[in-house]
Amino acid sequence: MFYDFASGKRMTGILLLSLLACGCAGGAVTESGRHPDPAAMLRPALRETHRIVATARMDLSTVQGHYPLRAALILQRPSYLRLEMLPVIGTPDFFLSATPREMRIWIPSQGEFYVGQPSAENMSRFLPWTLNLEDLVMILSGSFPPLDGAHWSYGDSAEGGALRVDMKTVSGPSQTIWMENSGRLTRFVRYGSDGREVYSVRYEDYTPGLFLARKILIQRADNTLSAFVEYSDVNIEETADFSVFALPAPDGAKILRLD
Repeated sequence: MFYDFASGKRMTGILLLSLLACGCAGGAVTESGRHPDPAAMLRPALRETHRIVATARMDLSTVQGHYPLRAALILQRPSYLRLEMLPVIGTPDFFLSATPREMRIWIPSQGEFYVGQPSAENMSRFLPWTLNLEDLVMILSGSFPPLDGAHWSYGDSAEGGALRVDMKTVSGPSQTIWMENSGRLTRFVRYGSDGREVYSVRYEDYTPGLFLARKILIQRADNTLSAFVEYSDVNIEETADFSVFALPAPDGAKILRLD
């Protein structure tokens, strides 16, 4: 567990999330009408009523250092997250829950309970990355983040016959995904408005019959963060009850607003 402080404020804090990957895209992409909608190919795998419950081993490297972590994780698309850090010895000292409306964080050793919007800015106070909640949940649940207003073009990649899909907006970020014909995602790269790579993700080690990669790697292009997440004890439940994502404030906790 680690905490960084600067000017009296908690800075990039505790956590993980995500991993190494990618770089070059091989093969030209051409417009084609013979491929199905990539989103439709992925959609049957995990729906919004599916909940992922798992233990995760995380290996996080930042400019501040290297942090091996373990966590209990609950995910539900599009933007529901609960995370509990699991120390080697002792009781958990970091709890996070997030919904489209609110993020809550409980740090028992400090007696502090944080409440605020699940914005990228608020999440970056505790997580090592400025990803918004939906992007984070989609990546950790084995998919790619949405790109509003994007035009999709797709074609066969020269890399192993996989399907490559380019998603571009008139202005703003773009992204490219690579997927198997079965619909399993293998790589994802996000680009900024200037066309430069921002970060990349690789999805590996699929369990037969389960459309969820057991290993997810993410890396920022500027090398300020790389992380590896490996799932174990994975269970996928079907439920529309989201109460587990509302972390209750313990009696006597000091409640602090993030906004």
